[in-house]
Amino acid sequence: MNLDLSLTLPVTLIDSDPILDLATKTGLLIAGGLIAFFLARALLVRGARAFAHRTNNSFDDFLLKAGFFSRAALLAPALVFFWGLEFFSGLKGVLDHLIYAYLAVAVVLILAKLLDALSGLYRTFEVSNRRPIKGYVQLVKLFIYMLGGVSVVAIMLGESPWGLLSGIGAMTAVLMLVFRDTLLSLVAGIQMSANDLLHAGDWIEMPAMNADGTVIDIALNTVKVQNWDMTVTAIPTFKFLDTPFKNWESMTQSGGRRMKRAIMIDQSSIRFADPALKERLMKVQHLAPFMIMRQKEIDAANAASGADPSSPLNGRRMTNIGLFRYYAREYLRAHPKIRQDMTLLVRQLQPHADDGLPLEIYCFTSDTAWELHEDIVSGIMDHFLAALPEFDLRAYQRNALVDTRSAD
Repeated sequence: MNLDLSLTLPVTLIDSDPILDLATKTGLLIAGGLIAFFLARALLVRGARAFAHRTNNSFDDFLLKAGFFSRAALLAPALVFFWGLEFFSGLKGVLDHLIYAYLAVAVVLILAKLLDALSGLYRTFEVSNRRPIKGYVQLVKLFIYMLGGVSVVAIMLGESPWGLLSGIGAMTAVLMLVFRDTLLSLVAGIQMSANDLLHAGDWIEMPAMNADGTVIDIALNTVKVQNWDMTVTAIPTFKFLDTPFKNWESMTQSGGRRMKRAIMIDQSSIRFADPALKERLMKVQHLAPFMIMRQKEIDAANAASGADPSSPLNGRRMTNIGLFRYYAREYLRAHPKIRQDMTLLVRQLQPHADDGLPLEIYCFTSDTAWELHEDIVSGIMDHFLAALPEFDLRAYQRNALVDTRSAD
């Protein structure tokens, strides 16, 4: 008799307390759902990993990397929850809505991981550099999240999701205001993709946003640029609709990078070429044939015009800067790192009273990499500056006051 009381008393107490009974059943149901989730995740991930190692298809690898199978395990607790509804007869209607809401959330999360896997697979193709889809994937995710949120609310209220969506249609103006930047960014992304304006890896320059570097990411709302000082600038995507920017990618594809440098010539050093200068420059391989031909043309022109040779101002004469200009052009034409099929100029610009006469070197190097290009340019400018004295020319530099008094 005493033994029977000791066994039946706890059960009687539990059955007589509905709150404790509900808490016990809820705890057991949640524990069962967690066990089902972890078991399903372990089985799915291990099975998928073993299957992926045996196949040559890379899509299953991206599904694993994105965590798709871990998210798919979220469906397993729903089966336990549906089975456990039998023990909640009084709350079956409410719990039924909660389980369907849970399913809606789980499906949304699973679809998001599926999109991540598809995006990762797409990035393995060469076309992904020219046609990035990350922004579109983010837009689809946003649509799925919104649809999932509406579905959860509709399930909890016991209404049709389509009825709620029709109500949201009346809030279009508000939604457009809230998602204004997102919509503009979407339009900008479509235009950039359609017109082939921007790709990951491009070198762009947008002074208005202090951006000058390589594009490392193109998303729906932002374009990330890693500047040359290793900082990162995040530019709103819609800024590319109305903000000027320069894309240097076509320069890289052309195989030639522009060199545009000027040597400031001291105008007081410019003069006619005298016999001593001509004799010295006749030893220069790039100049000798030109000087012989040029002298014949000048002598013929002066003889035809009857120019008086007693003054260098009569008739035509060679000048030291003209000879240097020709020499610089021939030097560039013989340089192995200068593109001969692109523009090549050595020209004078408008003189400046305070800065001398600019002699501009305009050409294209065959190496487009920044370091190699600058090395070629520096080597050419080094040579030209060192060659100026051979033509009796001087580079202009402003005179500085120098205190010649000896220090005590």
